[in-house]
Parts: sequence; structure tokens; C-alpha cells
Amino acid sequence: MPIAPAPTPWAFPPHSTWDPDDDLVALGADLEPGTLVTAYASGLFPMPVTLDAEEQLGWFSPVERGVLPLDGMHVSRSLRRSARDFEIRIDTAFDEVVAECGSPQRSDGWITPDFARAYGRLHRLGWAHSVEAWRDGRLAGGLYGVSIGGLFAGESMFHRERDASKVALLALVDLLRDQYAHQRVLDVQWQTPHLASLGVVRRPRAEYLELLERCRRTPLPAVFAADF
Repeated sequence: MPIAPAPTPWAFPPHSTWDPDDDLVALGADLEPGTLVTAYASGLFPMPVTLDAEEQLGWFSPVERGVLPLDGMHVSRSLRRSARDFEIRIDTAFDEVVAECGSPQRSDGWITPDFARAYGRLHRLGWAHSVEAWRDGRLAGGLYGVSIGGLFAGESMFHRERDASKVALLALVDLLRDQYAHQRVLDVQWQTPHLASLGVVRRPRAEYLELLERCRRTPLPAVFAADF
């Protein structure tokens, strides 16, 4: 099971004080494992923000949260065919997946070296995981995120070959569709047009936090519950 990190010295604002019209909830704190686990369990995730020409650590809870229902992913026939061409692996190349997701060549990149190191630490404690699509012994695509009980908080994904990231997402959905599927949440932060085409829907913040409260008590998926 995941190793409990040292408690965070930081206190995040209570839900009742969050601005109902602003995705950004708080600034500051750090990226230590205990802080990250506390944040995700509270419905927050970190991203760098620039305010008054200064980069700061921001903590977000979207007013409209992007969630992929486990029975709602749009899977085309061509994607099903593509899936047969890849081998799915779990946690065999976590650092490489994060590095690819944070490639400086990506125009929307935000994963700095500090973020990569932080999620690497979280992975080694058993809280962060990668789902990888391989072909011919080569990493073709994948995704990574944080798993707490019934929550899988997807952070980012990448592909080197067509459909590889979608195949990794499909594999993650299949892994989460166990006997506790009705108590699980696959969080993707925001709904983008691309994610909407895959079945991602928006959930109001209050509804998401209610789902989170229930799913936090759900057992981890077996594939993520191995001893560390």
C-alpha cells in the first residue's frame, strides 16, 4: 500500500471560503508529498501561475471540473483496433512518462523540473502512477496521475505514436472498472474540446467535492495497491 508521507505544515482554505467563480483557490505552500496528498484529497491540484510578473505555486479546483465517467468514454472502432497493437504496462517508466508530458516542445507545457521531481517522489511512495502504451519494446505514449482511494486524478498524457495516449486512457478506464467502479472518479481537471470528444463531462465543483468525499473511502484499484 502507499507509504504515508510526513504531514504537511500547510493548511489549505476550507471549502466554504472558496470563491465560487474562480478556479484558483490558493497560492503558496510547497510540493512535498504530504502537501500533495492533502491537496488532492481536498479537491485541489497544483500548477504554476504568474501574478504581477512573479511565478507562484497555485492550487486549483475548477468551478466546472472535468470528469470522465467510467461508462462514458467514447471509443471508436479504429481506437479499439489500435489498442490491439499496443502492450499496456503500469509504472514501468514513470519518470520517462512525466518527462515526455513536460517536454519543452509542448506549447501548453507547465511541468517544470520541480514538478517532475515532486511527482517522482510521490510515485516512489506509491501515490502516483503511470499507465503506458508500448509497441515493439518502445514507449509509444502514456499518462500519469495521483491515486487516492477511489480517485484517480489524471495530470497529463503524451503520445509518440498515433492513438497511443488514447489507448493508455482506455486501459486506465478498464483498470478502474472493477467491483468498486460506481465509487470511483476519474478526474481530468478541465474539459477541453479534445477530452470532450473522448467523453469527458463537466461537474460543478460542489458535486465533484461530494463525489470526492465518498470515493476517498474506496479501496485502491488492485493494480495500484501493490506493496512499495
